[in-house]
Amino acid sequence: MDATPTPTTSSSTRCLPNVPEVPEEDPKTASPYSMTSPTSSTTTVNSSSTGKASRKTASVRTLGRTSSEHLTSSSGSSSSTVKRTSSSSTVVPTPSGSGSSRTRGSAAAHARSLIPEPKNRITPKVPHDKDAEPAPSTVMYWSRAPAWGAAPSRTLRAHTATLVDTTAWLVGGCDDKDVLKEKAIYCFDTETMQWSHPETVGDIPPPCRAHTATLCDKKLIIYGGGLGSTYYDAVYVLDTATRRWTRPHIAPGRRPPARRAHSAVYYKGKIWVFGGGTGLTALNDLWTLDISGGAGTQAKPMRWEEIHTNSKRPGPRGYHTANLVGNIMVIIGGSDGKESFTEVWCLNLDTLVWSAVKQQTSFHKRLAHSATQVGSYIFIVGGHGATDYVSDLLMYNLVSLQYEDRVVLGKPPSIRGYHATILADSRLFVFGGFNGATAFDDVHILDLAAGAYLPQVTSFTMEETI
Repeated sequence: MDATPTPTTSSSTRCLPNVPEVPEEDPKTASPYSMTSPTSSTTTVNSSSTGKASRKTASVRTLGRTSSEHLTSSSGSSSSTVKRTSSSSTVVPTPSGSGSSRTRGSAAAHARSLIPEPKNRITPKVPHDKDAEPAPSTVMYWSRAPAWGAAPSRTLRAHTATLVDTTAWLVGGCDDKDVLKEKAIYCFDTETMQWSHPETVGDIPPPCRAHTATLCDKKLIIYGGGLGSTYYDAVYVLDTATRRWTRPHIAPGRRPPARRAHSAVYYKGKIWVFGGGTGLTALNDLWTLDISGGAGTQAKPMRWEEIHTNSKRPGPRGYHTANLVGNIMVIIGGSDGKESFTEVWCLNLDTLVWSAVKQQTSFHKRLAHSATQVGSYIFIVGGHGATDYVSDLLMYNLVSLQYEDRVVLGKPPSIRGYHATILADSRLFVFGGFNGATAFDDVHILDLAAGAYLPQVTSFTMEETI
């Protein structure tokens, strides 16, 4: 079992404007890697952490209200209502001496109005947009998914979504008020559009957000993330077949510092982790976690190793994306807390050589976006563009290593970042997100239409970078 190091605390006094923030931070003054205030502390927690966190201070989005006040006001504006009976009330005389009479109809209606409507939609609610214009069947098209079932009871922000067969597994994240305390996992069937909330057993990890979830043999390897001002260096494994959590054994030795907002890809039996933030600073280090051959037992533990590359590497950053294309890890965007990046970097995982891509045309600053490989393209959805959240779709050509313009019709998701996307059956699914004030629990679909062949394009060569 892992040894437990002594937690370290420190503080940051940086003031980094124009960067989108996580819930406990002021979006106008703080860094994605800094604390709530200069006097706040950041705790590095080992994998033996129980995940209990102290109550955070009110964010600017709750206007200083307590959690109970915020929830009360939110419920008052909810669109879910209970239909009341319109029949007349019946006055029933009370026995002598009671001094009053009851209005049974009114009392019953009032009692029914106090019962909240469950968020379990029994049948799909097919969206009908009267404002939607007719579109050719060959053009990529945005629409809102007709989701039903045990829908999430909270909004989704800074979570992960991983496709296992035809089911998207959504792990962790938070809402626009606080980090979740329960119901950390939801499943979405991409064929039936049905939500479900599976119960899991075992060594369940503490609530976290901005972690990574890497798929290997139908198991999700969760690393890092955080809760409030606490950052984790823990590794957890979820077997999606048995729905059991385990904490794998890690070999003694050097480990990466606790972090969140990093990226991770799986290649040749190892998880490659790049960048992120510690709460004090952004990072640009590179580590591998060897999980090959059923590693994780006491007899054969997983093993961390820091990787030193052979060329100039990208600057420190978090909230970037990483995609594995063959043996190349493609890094797009991110932020160091002071600046948002337009850069695209490629790392050859065999030769360990970094190369920066020279862009010929458009430059797009992005952080907290999503990037999904669709054949010879990477589809980049939303994110923050250094000044505000955006909702556009960028198509990055992996052959020419340049952005391309495509016509996309329909109604796209509203502006957002910190969402998650997956590709399933020639459709791109977008889950949740955050626009700087409100988090979402919706699901949007981009139908590739005539571009449905794109995911089948697996044989191509990336041009040399400069």
